[in-house]
Amino acid sequence: MKPLVVVGASGFGRETLDVIAAIDRAGTGEWDLRGVVDDGPSPANLDRLAARGVRHLGSLDDVVARPVAEWFAVGIGAPAVRERIAARLAAAGLRAATLVHPSATIGECTRLGAGTVVCAGVAVSTNVETGEHVHLNPHATIGHDARLDAYVSVNPGAIVSGDCHIGTRCLIGAGAVVLQGLNVGPDTVIGAAACLTRNAPPGVVAKGVPARWTD
Repeated sequence: MKPLVVVGASGFGRETLDVIAAIDRAGTGEWDLRGVVDDGPSPANLDRLAARGVRHLGSLDDVVARPVAEWFAVGIGAPAVRERIAARLAAAGLRAATLVHPSATIGECTRLGAGTVVCAGVAVSTNVETGEHVHLNPHATIGHDARLDAYVSVNPGAIVSGDCHIGTRCLIGAGAVVLQGLNVGPDTVIGAAACLTRNAPPGVVAKGVPARWTD
């Protein structure tokens, strides 16, 4: 079994723990979870970790100084923060784990980048490619031939249609839809329940139906 730590005790960090638990229940025996790393977990989140029998291993500094695992997963929803943490752990010699919930469906000829986390109920179609540390939240749908660059987050229930290209560090909000064949520039946010009907430039926040932004 591969020794693994998860960074983040908040929502997506604990959802990542759910993915690991589901993989374990499926009987693959791939991961040996050592615990969770978090610089400042709230008392409520510490209680939530304790309730599921998961150790808080201390801060990122603690784990970098005294590695307790060879593998890591970053359970932090914010793409830019995830990028910084992943870079630091990689520089310390840890390897990024790719985690796929057993209930997710993954199409043929699909390539998931290192550190990608795929949650329960996700549907990934054929010939999809993700970069490093992409997060696909519960029940997200990724259409055929889509490309998601590194550190993209696709939030619960969002749909990225076929032939789309989603740039680095983009966040696709819960229930949002990106229509077929569109490009989304790096660092752009597509707001919750928005419908993107045209290409979006880098660094904007797109909201509404159809989605609009300030140039």
